[in-house]
Amino acid sequence: MTPQAVLAQPFTLPNGAVIKNRLFKSAMSEALGTRQGAATPELVRLYGAWADGGVGLCVTGNVMVDRRALGEPGNVVIEDERFLAELQAWAQAATRHGTQCWVQLNHPGKQAPKGLNRENIAPSAVPFRAELQAFFPTPREMTDAEVREVIARFGKAAGLVKRAGFTGVQIHGAHGYLVSQFLSPHHNRRSDEWGGTPEKRRHFVLAVLAAMREQVGPGFPIGIKLNSADFQRGGFTEEESLDTIRALAGAGIDLIEISGGTYEAPAMTGVKAGGAAGGQAGEPLKDSTRQREAYFLAFAEKARAAVKTPLVVTGGFRSSQGMAEAITSGAVDFVGIARALALEPDVPQRLLAGEQPREQVRPIKTGIGFIDRMGLMEVTWYTGQLKRIGRGEAPKPRELPLWVFLKYIAKQAGAGRKKAPTRLRAG
Repeated sequence: MTPQAVLAQPFTLPNGAVIKNRLFKSAMSEALGTRQGAATPELVRLYGAWADGGVGLCVTGNVMVDRRALGEPGNVVIEDERFLAELQAWAQAATRHGTQCWVQLNHPGKQAPKGLNRENIAPSAVPFRAELQAFFPTPREMTDAEVREVIARFGKAAGLVKRAGFTGVQIHGAHGYLVSQFLSPHHNRRSDEWGGTPEKRRHFVLAVLAAMREQVGPGFPIGIKLNSADFQRGGFTEEESLDTIRALAGAGIDLIEISGGTYEAPAMTGVKAGGAAGGQAGEPLKDSTRQREAYFLAFAEKARAAVKTPLVVTGGFRSSQGMAEAITSGAVDFVGIARALALEPDVPQRLLAGEQPREQVRPIKTGIGFIDRMGLMEVTWYTGQLKRIGRGEAPKPRELPLWVFLKYIAKQAGAGRKKAPTRLRAG
């Protein structure tokens, strides 16, 4: 089969949901919600552009389940029905042409910048590493009652996502947010039923999945974005990740997206950070990994040997040939693309027509060492492109990263904010 024929194949999830092709738009931070947490016309326009562009399954940027716990300004929040009409408009645009659109539900835990929330909560009161402590406060350890409340919030939000007309939900269990904090022995040092052993650390994510399933029923897809590892000493390992994948598969998860890293070790951007296992600050991925295109494909092969649950890998794909090879190898069922869609919203149409992307995703560097090592601009720059599309403008693939950074700093200063940069994250 040609690469485009491989990518054009539909796929039926175990619960019967049909995804029209193998192109999976992974979550990216849009920061396009209102101050109150409602979806906006810009989100409607952005997701309509992606639906028109031919992607099979589109996952939103992280949507928070608690307005007291934002990951960044501009997050959409789903707590109740107050903004249901705005969610319905978003869902209607995002599911045009038979596109599946799933809402990524999230709680940041400790990973929210200073000054954004009244306080940050986490499984345990573990601070960030020294160079990030000026940006992120040490969190307060959650009580048992708070743990259970957050689980219930995930379930209620999933039910509202279904009512709004979206076609699925994804748990954000990667990149250092609350679900991944519970899984990591570095962040989770509890000795109650929520921590102390790998089995107890998995209790939280399995409870979140159960709460969601109770609200949405068996036929509504629930996926998860999960770290292969968090690349921190004493953190979540590949062995624990594989055990978590087996447990999630046993509990009926419908789709697993494999990623890796945290703010402190941003492997999802293609750069290792100081403290990351196997690399020094700013060290790029190995050539062998880049030649295979996908950053986490080797781990996906291990996951495939462990479970039959549908899998997707995001990060590093550059060509239709590389994408098709990942699928025909049997390692994954979908290929995840993200930043390419910020440059070309209709790139799926070109890939499905046998054409290559017009633009290549490239490292975003300001020339300012500590910013580049943290991967700060890898999200800030692309978030700016998403905002352009949301306004009905064309992306600017050649926009200078340093200029974007200076504009961002000027905007923050003009707003009188005295807190850390807030566009750090990837979905």
